[in-house]
Amino acid sequence: MNINQVKNLTDKQKPFIATDPMITEAQKNAFENCCIFNQLVLTKNNYDFSIFEKLFDKIGNSPYIEPNFICSFGFNISVGDNFFANHDVTMLDFAKISIGNDVNIAPKVGFYTANFLERPSDRHAKKMIAHPITLENGVWIGGSATILGGVTIGENSIVGAGSVVTHNIPANVIAVGNPARVLRPIKLH
Repeated sequence: MNINQVKNLTDKQKPFIATDPMITEAQKNAFENCCIFNQLVLTKNNYDFSIFEKLFDKIGNSPYIEPNFICSFGFNISVGDNFFANHDVTMLDFAKISIGNDVNIAPKVGFYTANFLERPSDRHAKKMIAHPITLENGVWIGGSATILGGVTIGENSIVGAGSVVTHNIPANVIAVGNPARVLRPIKLH
């Protein structure tokens, strides 16, 4: 598998075919690595995060990831220091997912960088397009939230449980709802 070839297929914000053999091979590799991690944790209570050092593009100091974790590729994911992901986090990283330092992710959060194209004939042909997701330092994502491609969530912001983030969220705010809207600023001091 050539990671750069797969990145060129998916990470250029242009349509690609989801069933391309290089893409499916990369997904299978990531799935197997995630299964190994999840099974080790579930059967042996062994939190060995070294698999993510091989799988992710970058992983900072002191990561903590609960099972079951799943990703599309892994090589489009970078996380900073003190990253925490609770149970059942899904990162479909057809485009880059960049996560800063001190970010906390609650259970059942989904990061979805890709979307099928709108026309029925394109969907039938499995044509997709992907856009990056960025979480800046200090972000907290509440349980069962959904983060869609093309979104940046600003530093220290909180996304409420069950929210669907379809557009950028500024720094230092609480955003909730579907679609997520700014509820109020966060008192910093």
